[in-house]
Amino acid sequence: MIVEQIMKTDVATLSPSDKISDAIRLLHEKKIRHIPIVDKNDSVVGIVSDRDVRDASPSIFQKTEDQDFENLIIENIMTKNVITAHPLDFVEEISAVFYEQKIGCLPVIQSKKLVGIVTETDLLYTLIQLTGAHQPGSQIEVKVENKAGMLSDVANIIKKRETNITSVLVYPDRNEDFKVLVFRVQTMNPLGIISDLIEEGYHVLWPNFEVPHHEE
Repeated sequence: MIVEQIMKTDVATLSPSDKISDAIRLLHEKKIRHIPIVDKNDSVVGIVSDRDVRDASPSIFQKTEDQDFENLIIENIMTKNVITAHPLDFVEEISAVFYEQKIGCLPVIQSKKLVGIVTETDLLYTLIQLTGAHQPGSQIEVKVENKAGMLSDVANIIKKRETNITSVLVYPDRNEDFKVLVFRVQTMNPLGIISDLIEEGYHVLWPNFEVPHHEE
């Protein structure tokens, strides 16, 4: 998935010469937390967050300074070294940027112009969609050997139960010789699938209840 698929294109912006009061109003009206600051060519020259405004605001004991503060221009409080993304960047890669840089948004730039914005909320919503967590179903975690073909082998066992797989995640186990497959399947009763996996010798981590054996 690329940034272009999840970014918002209707971006509220201000210029460096706008007042801090304009930023306060825009943050409140649009219910947003970040405002890209652009020049006359729509190039990003800074960014202002609700936290920037709070940090720069006078304390409650300095009310007489409120008016002077709100009349200051945005250039005085904006962050100037802005990290940006491109519409064709992979969402997985910019997620790492959010984590490593501890930022809340990324303006999206194409041909030196602002074309969109991605926030941490957008990333969280995308994760929910990718994992299928918003859809009814069950999650099954299977520990397998870290070798080729294991994903398709387990998926084929699920397929035999004619159950649709809505998402698959793969993450490393503590032991490098193994990995964990996380399936989201469209059934509220995964008991049959779990039974089949155990009979085939797979280690089911979740659900970790005992599957009853039926005597013939």
